[in-house]
Amino acid sequence: MKKTFAAVFVFAVLATAATPMTVETLLKLYRIGDPQLSPDGKMIVYQAMAPDLAANTRPVQIWSVPAGGGAPKQITHDGSQNSRPRWSPDGKRIAYISDRGGSSQIWTIAPDGSDAKQVTRISSEADGETWSPDGKSFLFISDIYPECKDDACNAARAEERAKSKVRAHFVDNKLLFRHWTTWKDGHRSHLFLVSAQGGTARDLTPGDHDVPPFSLGDPDAYAFSPDGSEVTYSSNHDAVEATSTNNDLWVLSLAGGSARNITAANHGSDTTPVYSPDGKWIAYRSQARPQAESDRFRLMLFERATGKITVLSENFDRWVESIAWSPDSKTIYFVTEDTGRHPIMSMPVSGGTPKVIVVGGANDDVSVSASGHTLVFSHASMKRPNEVYTVDVTGGEPKAITHMNDEFLAGVELTAPEEFWFAGAGGTKVQGWLLRPPNFEASKKYPVAVILHGGPETGFDDAWSFRWNTQVFAGAGYVLVMINRRGSTGFGQKFIDEIQQDWGGKPYEDVMKGVDYVLEKYPFADGTRMNASGGSYGGYMANWIEGHTDRFKCIVSHAGLFNLASMFGATEELWFPLTEFGGTPWDKPEVYRKWSPAESVKNFKTPTLVIHGELDFRVPIGEGLQMYTALQMMKVPSEYLNFPDEGHWVGKPQNSLLWYKTVLAWWDRWQKK
Repeated sequence: MKKTFAAVFVFAVLATAATPMTVETLLKLYRIGDPQLSPDGKMIVYQAMAPDLAANTRPVQIWSVPAGGGAPKQITHDGSQNSRPRWSPDGKRIAYISDRGGSSQIWTIAPDGSDAKQVTRISSEADGETWSPDGKSFLFISDIYPECKDDACNAARAEERAKSKVRAHFVDNKLLFRHWTTWKDGHRSHLFLVSAQGGTARDLTPGDHDVPPFSLGDPDAYAFSPDGSEVTYSSNHDAVEATSTNNDLWVLSLAGGSARNITAANHGSDTTPVYSPDGKWIAYRSQARPQAESDRFRLMLFERATGKITVLSENFDRWVESIAWSPDSKTIYFVTEDTGRHPIMSMPVSGGTPKVIVVGGANDDVSVSASGHTLVFSHASMKRPNEVYTVDVTGGEPKAITHMNDEFLAGVELTAPEEFWFAGAGGTKVQGWLLRPPNFEASKKYPVAVILHGGPETGFDDAWSFRWNTQVFAGAGYVLVMINRRGSTGFGQKFIDEIQQDWGGKPYEDVMKGVDYVLEKYPFADGTRMNASGGSYGGYMANWIEGHTDRFKCIVSHAGLFNLASMFGATEELWFPLTEFGGTPWDKPEVYRKWSPAESVKNFKTPTLVIHGELDFRVPIGEGLQMYTALQMMKVPSEYLNFPDEGHWVGKPQNSLLWYKTVLAWWDRWQKK
């Protein structure tokens, strides 16, 4: 009897033990975004990507779901990249960008997915389509050769390059000749207008300038006026774009004439124009300081009749992200970042204190129903990937409309983040997050992973990430510690600015004091078995830690900066180091030397895994190679993982699988002995 009881008891324990999150599960999940509510408020369309591990691809398709909830339906099937669904003003068609015809073009379909029609056939491909208010035309963007006067010229130039045996890049007396992962090779992004029935597209922004300027996932930087008579767009016309963030808003009448710069007085970035439904205002986001890409984005109002510009969020010390108007033009809804969360807020056009509508997690892609009663948005947290949600504009409990990842996460224990605060450098209050591993037992000691975020001006948010996924790391048996050290966003502009010319100073001290706090407060965190791991600036901090403490068992440095002077000469967005370090390496050599991990190589002793992508033009591969060479010359146990087909991030599914397995194997090797 005792033996039988024991067997049953063991079986019960095993049956109730939660399954930890793994990278294999992560790579099954849908990545959902860009929800769009139909004009009648009955349906929502959105895009969803589920990695195909076997094919090593990332197919994107468009889905629809009833606005009140229900079973979702995939409405695109042809092609592997179908994105950016947009309802026609009358709700009878959905426009989207598709490669179903062999190149990226604008297509439209009926709401049930039938009757697909191709709109554009431009050789330089199309993206970013936006319906005109009357539904008769589209704005879109395309990368063209600015000296070409028509599509035939662009097609001939592209064909000539494709057939050439030479793959050389020639740069003619300019900077920003390559960006993130690609060489520009004389291309410019231009804004085009085309009939919704197809035909020849009209280049609205001829000349040697990009429209819109490059951005990473920011809201659209162009828009139609409500009457369709004009468009407003963002463009940078400074002579040296590599050193400038001076994006201005330009207004262009579609009847003809030259574009008019309406933000010329400001030399920071002006972007994201959104017309009020009544046509009286253009709301937009603006940074006041030149070159400062991490200056606060303020909410601005341009009064079209008078040209008067009002700073609506002057007393709100947080960034304004995406913007949406209420149908009556009296309220603006926007997303911001606050203490590790991305709430949705509202503000009357008359000004005042913003009101919180949705509080927790990471919220984005906000739009307002035609009735003005409902917000549609995407929502995620550290415990849950993106799904589509709705909420009443007055607030209340948000409702999940989609549940596309529920089946994959059933039975998986996803641990909740725990927020903590401590005294950082100079006694400043600093926030951090902690995650416990699944099947946690308080009596045990667990190895610790101190994750270092990049940016440097970003933050650890209660958000889901597919690149550095906290649940996968915790699922591998680690306590995760994430510090929103100096420079992190969501804690006020002063806190952000305090990293500048102090990269390894207060931010490093914040991280170390945060680790000390965790080890004192949480006895299950094993201070003798810790790693420090990060990417981009997080990789820089990993490299800095390598030369300044031996308290970690191992380190992972992904796309980390090593020699700040050499980084300046090889990167592309030069406004970034000019702001962060106060000038060039020849103007401020002491600053570049002081904060370069290269100056501390003789102190290197912690086993380190270095990872880099050859297509990373943001932090060029030489930084990773120099770091690995220094480790080897100092006889520090080290490995180097190179991705020839990746840039600043690792995106291809099989590369991602290798990345996670390599990182976890490195941690296990040094921390689970």
